[in-house]
Amino acid sequence: MTTRRTAIVTGGGSGIGLAIARRLASDGHPVALFDRDGPSAEAAAAAIAAVGGTAAGLSVDVTDRAQIDAGVDRVRDEMGRPTVLVNSAGLDGFDPFLSITAEKWNRILAVNLTGTFDCCQAVVPDMIEEGWGRIVNISSSSAHGGQPLMTHYVASKAGVIGFTKALALELGPKGITVNTIPPGFIDTPMLRASERKGLLGKGVEYHASLTPVRRVGTPEDIAATCSFLVSEDASYITGQVIGVNGGRNT
Repeated sequence: MTTRRTAIVTGGGSGIGLAIARRLASDGHPVALFDRDGPSAEAAAAAIAAVGGTAAGLSVDVTDRAQIDAGVDRVRDEMGRPTVLVNSAGLDGFDPFLSITAEKWNRILAVNLTGTFDCCQAVVPDMIEEGWGRIVNISSSSAHGGQPLMTHYVASKAGVIGFTKALALELGPKGITVNTIPPGFIDTPMLRASERKGLLGKGVEYHASLTPVRRVGTPEDIAATCSFLVSEDASYITGQVIGVNGGRNT
């Protein structure tokens, strides 16, 4: 029987974050969806509740620490102490290196890396109080092999991997595991938007044909792995980079 754990999923209003929120709710966990698009988060939470899950959608921009803290306070008051955190909020960018402005650089790091740091720092005290916690940070397979025109994005996601490894060592003695999933080529609104902009060469299906398992990944593939990592069965797994990429990176 699954022990109910209050979970927070950032970027929960769409894409991978939404799939993770749905999966954790179906596993029996109360889930708070944080998203800067508040209406999307609320609609997603309502849809989860309509099929029997427990969910709440909150308007939270992960680049604003005050909003994060307020969101965590609300979750604690209304749903219980959060002991599962999935950092899925993310921002991509396609820019030639010499055209990346300080503003673009700082914005991507603020969402992808600093946002992950701030959310962890806001929730870890509750995990320490409980003597139990699960953190899953969504990074990117591009941090393994690099990606042209994405130095800012790749740097931010590589930072998430290093951050995960260090935090896992520090929090392990407190009963908290910290792992990262670097998705590879997942069919999300972000991926399709890149395709429409002509940034994926011959397109999604072409790249899927080059993937060893011969298909594009789905947000549900990431959600399934996340479900395992936050479970009791994964209590001896921490500081790990769990690639979910159809064999594109090994």
